[in-house]
Amino acid sequence: MSYYFSKIIEGSFDGVLEKVVASLKSEGFGVLTEIDVKETLKKKMDVDFQKYTILGACNPPFAYKALKTENKIGTMLPCNVIVQEISEGQTEVAAVDPVASMKAIENPALLEIANQVQVKLKKVIKSL
Repeated sequence: MSYYFSKIIEGSFDGVLEKVVASLKSEGFGVLTEIDVKETLKKKMDVDFQKYTILGACNPPFAYKALKTENKIGTMLPCNVIVQEISEGQTEVAAVDPVASMKAIENPALLEIANQVQVKLKKVIKSL
């Protein structure tokens, strides 16, 4: 089983990043964290890397349900979505598959929540 789903999109990195954030919002997700990996690696290690951003996306109602179901689930939240430049004018967007990650916990109630979140994240990717 794959641990993510993705799509390659024609367009500028910055334009795709904006679309991803808007699409997440339309499915009830907010972006709690935004990590610019390229910038971080340059500052910390003085290495060059492609444009690569990790978005920590959270849908509060689902996060609340998950936390009530498993109080340590916060170790696996939020749902990460990456945006990375593949080449000039091509950007890949990938989202964690919450079903794949939640299977490790062996809690059927949590898996039900993960299925609902998976549907929403797949809609985000498909809409781009």
